[in-house]
Amino acid sequence: MNKRIIKKALATGAAALAGTFTAKLVTRKIIDKTHDRAVKILMEDLYDENIWELITSTGRIGVQTVIETNLRATEGKTINRPMGSPKKFTGLDSLMFSIAQMHIMPTEYDTEIDTKVTIGKQAKKPFSIDFPVILAPMAYGVALSEKAKIALAQGATKAGTATNTGEGPFLSSERKHAKQLIYQYNRGDWGKTPEIIGQCDAVEIQIGQGALAGLGHVLKANKLDKELRDAYKYPKGKDVVAHSRQPEVPNPKHLEKLVHKLKNIGEGIPVGIKMAAGKHLEADLEWVCNAGIDYIVMEGAEAASKSSAPILQDDFGVPLLFAISRTVDWLEKKNFKNQVSLIASGKIRTPGDMLKVCALGADACYIGAIALFALTHNQALKALPFEPPTQVVWYEGHFSKKLNVSEAADALYNFLTACKQEIADGIKALGKTSLQEVNRSDLMSLNELVTKATGIPMVYEPFIY
Repeated sequence: MNKRIIKKALATGAAALAGTFTAKLVTRKIIDKTHDRAVKILMEDLYDENIWELITSTGRIGVQTVIETNLRATEGKTINRPMGSPKKFTGLDSLMFSIAQMHIMPTEYDTEIDTKVTIGKQAKKPFSIDFPVILAPMAYGVALSEKAKIALAQGATKAGTATNTGEGPFLSSERKHAKQLIYQYNRGDWGKTPEIIGQCDAVEIQIGQGALAGLGHVLKANKLDKELRDAYKYPKGKDVVAHSRQPEVPNPKHLEKLVHKLKNIGEGIPVGIKMAAGKHLEADLEWVCNAGIDYIVMEGAEAASKSSAPILQDDFGVPLLFAISRTVDWLEKKNFKNQVSLIASGKIRTPGDMLKVCALGADACYIGAIALFALTHNQALKALPFEPPTQVVWYEGHFSKKLNVSEAADALYNFLTACKQEIADGIKALGKTSLQEVNRSDLMSLNELVTKATGIPMVYEPFIY
């Protein structure tokens, strides 16, 4: 009995192996013939009939442009691209830090490094953060879900830094979970009450942003569900309109009045300005600083948004490296550097980027898109492979209700903590003990345009001692 079973099993196994081998041979022959036929067509068809023409034309034009051309052809209106420009601007990657060796000795490994920063140096109630990174304005409803906003607030609080409301409706739940909260004073007619401002640690007047310039935008009433309409405190049928100009600043001379008003309402909390860098940067700064603001958020052309027209992302503004350099030069020249804090914003992704903008003269920086990548972490798998990871955090995202707030906050906290440690390591490698000691003399340039614009020496220039 056992012998018969063994023989049968062996026969079955042999048949399976033979079948597999035969199938492999047949498959190889089919693949071989298909391959040969396809390659023959590519090699012999006339070029204007050859599918390879698609490869060459797309390579010349660019995949991004081809896709967006077809989106425009489909919709017949301005397309809204999320997450910023794919364009490669001359930027922070063009800078390298020096290394402390003998002329300057590196800092001992066990030295405690001071990375603390104060925003609103001359305000009655300045606020301090443990390291020079703040979560950028990301709006509830317009962009993010309430769960995502709470996770951002919790992660920032655990890491010892601040977060920003963005231009959407004020969330009491965000305030509850954020130790330090910056209120963005939007260009619409919602929120902005003394009750809201009085709860926050700073108020930031939005006059522009890098991915949207000063363009106004509208969220149609039919896009508002009951939850969002209640948050805006809007009746049915009312659109959400963010104007091109601050309603209380129809011309520059009115800015000072608004700043004074907000300082009184906030009882001394820092009042800042969020602006995009353009050709007239220095003239804009003249108006802003003389209006009595406590800090500036300077956003470069690389900045992202939930959605804006590609033309605004790709073809408008000054790249961040040049924007920060020009702003710092102007603040020093006009004696505002010790009075007005500077926050850099726009495609700041790594601890190296964060330390570089501080070396250029910024007090701190905003991070947005990269914070969302850290926040979603493994939970991005809930959306992948058929939807982008942002579907886990967008207000109307298909998977937004599945976001685990605690896990997201922990992932963000881990990312921010790692960044803080790497920044400290960088300061040690420069032979210093404090963030405040880091400056332009610690930088070298890989790009002659950057050297010309900033005065930072090229890496090939000998050091004169």
